[in-house]
Amino acid sequence: MLPFFAKLGPCLIGIEACATSHYWARQLRELGHDVRLMPPSYVKPYVKRQKNDTADAEALCEAVTRPTMRFVEVKTTEQQSVLVLHRTRLMLMRQRIQLSNAIRGHMAEFGIVVPIGRQGLEALIDTIHDESDDRVPAEARCCLQMLATQLRLVNEQILENDRRIRTSARATQVGRRLMGIPGVGPVLASAFVASVPDPAAFKSGRNLAAWIGLVPRQNSSGGKERLGSITKQGNRYLRQMLVVGALAVIRYAERHGTRRPWLVN
Repeated sequence: MLPFFAKLGPCLIGIEACATSHYWARQLRELGHDVRLMPPSYVKPYVKRQKNDTADAEALCEAVTRPTMRFVEVKTTEQQSVLVLHRTRLMLMRQRIQLSNAIRGHMAEFGIVVPIGRQGLEALIDTIHDESDDRVPAEARCCLQMLATQLRLVNEQILENDRRIRTSARATQVGRRLMGIPGVGPVLASAFVASVPDPAAFKSGRNLAAWIGLVPRQNSSGGKERLGSITKQGNRYLRQMLVVGALAVIRYAERHGTRRPWLVN
């Protein structure tokens, strides 16, 4: 494909923002083309009747020339590398929860139940490695030791991943400024820097909130506004981290007091 576009003069190219789209956008821009990425949901209204490759190409050509079309900023390799760290962290966190729940569930079958939390789980793991405890059969102990070993490895990988994320957050001025906001830690700051290539693409903070999906859903008509719950569209990972950070600030205000009483009212 690249030799074909290398023979063309500089032109406008529209691509749906999907897997590998940022890579191809960077490659085509190096050839001098003007590449614009568009969300698939914004291109779909321009597809006429049945969906096929020809109809999709026609829809892309129509959508990329619309003056009101919203485009996706092309991410650099560094930004995508940081996002890989976050996606890996999210997957490891899920695996840790699955392993913890599996260990607790299997041990409960033998009547061994401990309180929730890290200390309770560590007590379970100590029981698993205690060969003198005859409450756990040998066959089950062998399998549970495998799960405990895998859980320890996942915990080590999460710590290493978090260290790299902290380094990426402190490496940029924007990341350091974001960490100065209450409730914004290295993980959220690093995710913001990697997910938003150019903050100037948003006209206001509300536009950024709408992109993340933190604004009310509208169903307005006839001059009458009807606002519902948040849309839950956009970047789910950022929205999740923002909610966690906001709840942390509220809990801190409830315990230690705050200059902003509206937080706890």
